[in-house]
This record gives sequence, structure tokens and C-alpha cells, in this order.
Amino acid sequence: MSLIGSDRIRAVVGLGATGLSCVRFLASQNIDFFVVDSRDNPPGLEQAKALCPADRIFTGDLAVLARLGVNELYVSPGIPLKTPVLAALAEKGVAMRGDIDLFCDYVNAPFVAITGSNAKSTVTTLLAKLLEACGNNAVAGGNLGLPALDLLSAGVDFYVLELSSFQLETTHALQADLACLLNVSEDHMDRYKDLYEYQRVKQKVYRGCKAAVCNKQDILTAPLLAEGVPVRAFTTKSPDLKEYGMLPDDDGAWLCKGVERLYHTSNIALQGSHNYANVLAALAMIELLGQDVRADGVAQVLREFGGLPHRCETVRTHNGVVYINDSKGTNVGATLAALEGLGNASEKHIHLIAGGEGKGADFSPLAKPVSDLVQKTYLFGKDASVIAKALLVSSDVEFFATLDEVVAALAGEVAPGDIVLFSPACASLDMYKNYEQRGQHFIDLVRAL
Repeated sequence: MSLIGSDRIRAVVGLGATGLSCVRFLASQNIDFFVVDSRDNPPGLEQAKALCPADRIFTGDLAVLARLGVNELYVSPGIPLKTPVLAALAEKGVAMRGDIDLFCDYVNAPFVAITGSNAKSTVTTLLAKLLEACGNNAVAGGNLGLPALDLLSAGVDFYVLELSSFQLETTHALQADLACLLNVSEDHMDRYKDLYEYQRVKQKVYRGCKAAVCNKQDILTAPLLAEGVPVRAFTTKSPDLKEYGMLPDDDGAWLCKGVERLYHTSNIALQGSHNYANVLAALAMIELLGQDVRADGVAQVLREFGGLPHRCETVRTHNGVVYINDSKGTNVGATLAALEGLGNASEKHIHLIAGGEGKGADFSPLAKPVSDLVQKTYLFGKDASVIAKALLVSSDVEFFATLDEVVAALAGEVAPGDIVLFSPACASLDMYKNYEQRGQHFIDLVRAL
């Protein structure tokens, strides 16, 4: 732990949940700082005014940063470092830090850093529950729930942090006790030059880590670490000796470490191969954290934890049709995982609802799984036509203006045994406040059937 020095001229750039957590923390440490936001009336402004002198708060334009003499910024995740005023200051040697960098300065208990294009919220939540079931005081947050700085307190045994690529951009000395990169697929291509720039940012989660977990089936997650750093890989295929994987039997499959059978899929609440991968990642992590993967509490959590809202959650079964809300599927990789986890090529019984704001993504990876697993695709939102062009199966695609129209049309299309999967592969901001609002709209529509 290296506390920040007193010779810095600091500014928190951008309010909102993360920026406000930086304001609260710096104020609690009696550290002097400015607050700067490009918006005239940003969220959290009144709270910031209660913690920071009014003459140190500037709103309406980031250009003021060039006149304040700052040499250290805490940049909120939503603000790209390529923003011209920030890029110019960085060129002059101004440090671009974030809330996670600040957290690392002060954390005094082991912490886990989890990132990935998909499933990081599920795995972060599951890991915290498993650690608690093993008798630890574990708290989860970061990009999920409470900001990391708001978690800092005495008596915590493990911090479990979900980290976004945006947070990792401004994190320079993470040195997590355990780091995990679950998967890498195209996301936020409106912010990154290409997939490999995005991957390089995701790989920052491994910097200085004491142990690591990666996905054997995704080469982009493979860590480059010093010799001697323990690494565990997970796979939904048969595992090698020290890996976590799956061995099928007549009634499903066993989740295993090497040849050691741990838990049968029939005793796990999370279902689908994508969710078994999430469980395997969490089991690998609790082992590396010195916990017993076969503890009674672990078995109980796996039996009871059914996942997060808006993440492949079953809304209801109506007239023999299962309706699944995966509104948190905001990128192509998430929708691929849902299709592959729930699909069956011999039955082809999925009706896929997708669309929204594509964030510059390449939708072509969906073409084959949609062709193999999906009976019909229902598209709506800003980039519906972009998705359709990528799918190359226009005869099985129909366009709609709203989600209401999609759900209404489904009544004449579905039959008992079918699955209606709402997994947009897009952000929600073209039509909704966030993915939660979008998912709740779908839930309300389905419950009204």
C-alpha cells in the first residue's frame, strides 16, 4: 500500500457514481482536489458541493483543466482518455488515474479483480457468495453495485471487484491477489480502434497479480506472467490435470478438477454451458484463494444461486414456451454465449429477439449459430438492419419498430417446447435508459401475455 503523496494537484474528472465515490474518498482523507465535469448539471453535483468548496468545482467544459495546473487526474470510466483535453494533458505528463488505482493505494486486504466481455457480474457475485459460504467476510463491487472506494472498511477478508475495460484504462498498478479474464469478444468498438486494442486493455487485469485464472477456450485471455505465478484454466471440455472442466455422463455432466469429480450439473442452479463455465471459473478462484472447493457451503451456494436479473433469467413458461430475459447481453459475445448455452441444433427451437445500439460491433459471428440454432430472429432498434445484413438469413428475419410489437407478434409464431430468447447483442441507449429498463419492459410484456 503506497498512499498518494501530498505534492499533487488533483482533479476528479466526471461525476456520476464513480466520480462521486472519488470525491467522497478524497474528502474523507482531507486531500485537496478540484471537480471538473463537461456537463452543466451532472449527476452527483449537489453531493459534491457538500464535500468540496464551491470555488473548486467547475462544470460545463473540461477545458478548464488546462488552466488549473493539475498533475494528477481521477478520470471517470465514461470519459475516453482520447478526449482532446485529456490527451493533451497526458502528453505533458499529467497522470491519468481512476478509482481503482486509488483503491489500490489504500486497500489492506486481499482482493480479486475480474474482467471479461461477458459474465463478469455473474462470476463476481458468485465468487463473493462462495467466499462467504467458506466463512469469510467478502464484499463485491467495482463496476457492479457499490464503487470500489465505497467498499473500503475494516474487517473485510476479501474484496471481489468487477472491472470494466474503461476502468482498466486508468489502472496502472493493480497487483491483484488474484486476477481473472473470463473471455474477450468485440465490445465498445466505438471506443477502441479494434479488438486487439480492447484485448490489450483487458489484459491489464493481470499486471502484477499473484495468481491468475483464464479461459482455455479463449486464447485472448491467456496471461503473460512471470514464472512461478500460479495459473488455473477452465474449460467446458475435458480438463487436463490441474484444469477445471467438464466430463459428460448419461444424465448431464460433472464439473471437475482434472479427473476429480466435484459437482454434477443436476445439482447446479445455473444452467447452460456458458453458466457452467462461470461456475468453473469461480471454483478455480476459490481454490487459488485457499478455500475448500468441496465445502458444504459451496455446494449449497451452487444449488441455490440462479444468476442475476436480466442475465439469462427465466421470466415464465407460457403455453409451453419458455421466455428468457438476457437484456444484459449488450454485445455479440453475450448473445453467442446464450445461444450456445441454450441451443440445440437438432431441435432449432429458439426464437431470438435482438437489436439496439450496436456500438460499432461486427455482428457476423452470429451468422452461423443463428443459422444452426434459431428458428426465427426478430429485430428492432437502431442497428436492426446492420444485424440482419450480417446474419445472411433474411428469410428468417423480421423487423419491428418496438419491443411491444415483437412480443405481440410472437403469439402466432411460437409452439410448446420453444424458447423465446431476448438477448439484444446491443446497448439499450437508443430506446431505453439502460439495459435494466429494457429488460423490465420485456418482463412486463411477457407477464401480461
